[in-house]
Amino acid sequence: MSDLFGNEPFWVVALKALLIFVFLLLYTLFNIWFERRVVAKMQHRIGPNVNGPFGLLQSLADGVKLALKEDIVVKAADKAVYILAPILAVIPSFLAWAVIPFGPEVRIPFTDTVTPLQLTDLPVAVLYVLAVTSIGVYGIVLAGWASGSIYALLGGLRSSAQVISYEVAMGLSFVSVFMYAGSMSTSEIVAAQSDMWYFIPLFPSFVIYCIAMVGETNRAPFDLPEAEGELVGGFHTEYSSLKFALFFLAEYINMVTVSALATTLFLGGWRAPFGIGQINDGYFNTGYWPVLWFFGKTLAFIFMFVWLRGTLPRMRYDQFMTFGWKILIPISLVWIVAVAFIRKAKSEDMLDQGVIVPVAIVFGVLALLTFLIPEKKQEPEPDEVEFDAFAGGYPVPPMPGQRAEHTTDTSEVNS
Repeated sequence: MSDLFGNEPFWVVALKALLIFVFLLLYTLFNIWFERRVVAKMQHRIGPNVNGPFGLLQSLADGVKLALKEDIVVKAADKAVYILAPILAVIPSFLAWAVIPFGPEVRIPFTDTVTPLQLTDLPVAVLYVLAVTSIGVYGIVLAGWASGSIYALLGGLRSSAQVISYEVAMGLSFVSVFMYAGSMSTSEIVAAQSDMWYFIPLFPSFVIYCIAMVGETNRAPFDLPEAEGELVGGFHTEYSSLKFALFFLAEYINMVTVSALATTLFLGGWRAPFGIGQINDGYFNTGYWPVLWFFGKTLAFIFMFVWLRGTLPRMRYDQFMTFGWKILIPISLVWIVAVAFIRKAKSEDMLDQGVIVPVAIVFGVLALLTFLIPEKKQEPEPDEVEFDAFAGGYPVPPMPGQRAEHTTDTSEVNS
């Protein structure tokens, strides 16, 4: 961790904070255009191509139009919390970028000041990112509660359960990275990947994180808090104009945040890809070149988000929760134990590389085979009690231990 953190002039800190803010806004506009163009290609359409070169200004036009729309506050809303919720959702998405490294130490143009391309760093920087991004879910929950709508409330409750479930798996995927790097500092984790990126030895952790980050950001096929087929629009059903735009902004910045964190922890951070980094004694890992590599890696994850949205259908909510608690979390725990055993065995010369690789391959194949095991269907218990689903005048589903009566008399049902 650089000694410059915490000892820089105020104007340098303010300049870097401003540049990060502008970068995230421009990157969000680009990602909206990028998503629309990629999905259009998948569906054999054209996508935005009129406003600006290649249609790049279409996102800006849509943002201005959205901000100028009529701002409606529903009568049943708790007005103070209703207004606070979108602000609480968007601010943590910006704060997480305080510890994301964009590159090494560089000289600021037209000055003699040397500064790292990172706002600051902490010994527990990754935990800071987890803590800050977790606050954003309060904005979603409060938006659902304060709207005074059942659909919005259900969306907020879904989001809270979803974040809790998949943040556990996400946090567990970090543990193996901490074991390898020996640090929770983002800059030190990037420095520890100078020889090999961690997605190679920690591939199961990388896969688990990629799945968890899609669930964490409420993106398809895990966009259940805003499932329009069930909840109209979910937690932001009753929002319009600029407040709705803030939720939209928070979602896209969170996409970039989890992509940047994946780049930092598993793909070498700002380091150049294999082969390029060794050219000319590592020239492409110095100066402002690393910003380009960092941007390219995060864009690859953004493409993955778009690809999933354009190809996979939305999951059922029970399938989604079962996948998180019964598959991702148990596999994460087993993998952490395996990594701890391997690290201990290697430190005491009990294992060599020729043994670890076949064992890892066998473990990966067995883990994949578990996905092919069909779930055992629960057979109805013989002592279930029959009940009339239409006794109250409208159909209700059976409770555990009950079985609906089968009737063929339609006139009786209609009455």
